[in-house]
Amino acid sequence: MDSPRRHHRYYDLILAAFVVVLLCSNFIGAGKTAVVNLPYFGELTFGAGILFFPIAYFFGDILTEVYGYAYDRRAVWAGFAALAFAAIMAQIVIALPVATGTYMANYQQGLETVFGNSWRIALASMFSFWCGSFTNSFVLAKMKIWTKGRFLWTRTIGSTAVGELVDSSFFYMLAFYGIWQTHEIIQVALAQYALKTAWEVLATPLTYRIVNFLKRKENVDHFDIHTNFTPFRVKV
Repeated sequence: MDSPRRHHRYYDLILAAFVVVLLCSNFIGAGKTAVVNLPYFGELTFGAGILFFPIAYFFGDILTEVYGYAYDRRAVWAGFAALAFAAIMAQIVIALPVATGTYMANYQQGLETVFGNSWRIALASMFSFWCGSFTNSFVLAKMKIWTKGRFLWTRTIGSTAVGELVDSSFFYMLAFYGIWQTHEIIQVALAQYALKTAWEVLATPLTYRIVNFLKRKENVDHFDIHTNFTPFRVKV
C-alpha cells in the first residue's frame, strides 16, 4: 500500500508561477527578435522571451533540488498542458468570424500577426522545453547524489547548461525555420543559450536563498536515489 503523499505548503505556488512564466515567455516574447549594441561586441540579436524564459528553469532547479525529480516532472506536464490549451485557444479565436468594422478588422490582423504562428511556437516550445527541462532535472538530481548535497551552485549551473543546450538546439529551428533566415536562427539560438546560462549564474545567490528557505520551511531535502526517472508519468 502506497504511503499518503505529503502536503507541501509552497509547492502549489511555485507550480503556478512556473506555468505562468512558461506561458508568458513563449506567447508574448518568443516571436520578437530584439537587438542591443554591446561595447566591444557590437550588435547582438536575441529573442525577447529570453529575458523571462530562464525563470522557468530557475523554478525547475528549485523544484528538483527541494522536492525531487517527480515534483518537477509534474510541473513540466502542467506547463505542457497549459501551452497546448493556449495554442488551441489562439487558433480558435483567430478562426472565428470577425465582426464588421474597421477596428475589428485591424484587431483581427493584429491577432493573426501575433498569434497566427502560435501553434508552431507552442509545438516547438513544448517539444524543446519538454526535452530540455527533463534533461535539466535529471542532471541536477544525479549531481545532487554525486555531490552528496554539497556545492549547490555546481548542479544548478551545470544542469541548466545541459538542459538549455538541448532546449536551444530545438526551439528556434522548429519554431522559425522558413520564417527567419537560417543564419539569424543560428545567431539567436546561440545568443539564447549563452544568455540563459549566464542568467542562471547571476541568479545563483537568489537560488541559494530560496532553496534554503524552502528546505527549512517544508522540512524536506529530497535525494532521488530510488526515483523512476521516466518522463511519462505525473505521479509523485
